[in-house]
Amino acid sequence: MIVAFSVTPLGTGVDVAEPVARAVKVVRDSGLPNRTDAMFTTVEGEWDEVMDVVRRAVEAVAEVAPRVSLVLKADVRPGVTDAMTSKVESLERHLSPE
Repeated sequence: MIVAFSVTPLGTGVDVAEPVARAVKVVRDSGLPNRTDAMFTTVEGEWDEVMDVVRRAVEAVAEVAPRVSLVLKADVRPGVTDAMTSKVESLERHLSPE
């Protein structure tokens, strides 16, 4: 499965980079394929391992924030691996001039 999620600390002021970095560190330390951009962190793996990483990322932010908002979108497709890469490659093939 692929999960794109965003963890936002609430009640910590305007600058959220440090609390969010705590969540991203959990994801990167997990060893699962992942990417982070300005809006979401995407992680790929089996259901239980991905959801465990999301839970731990939220908990890491909750250590420094009184409230945490979580937005999550999942692509559940059993038996498919490396979808984070292959989906983008497929899209790029369609965008390439013939």
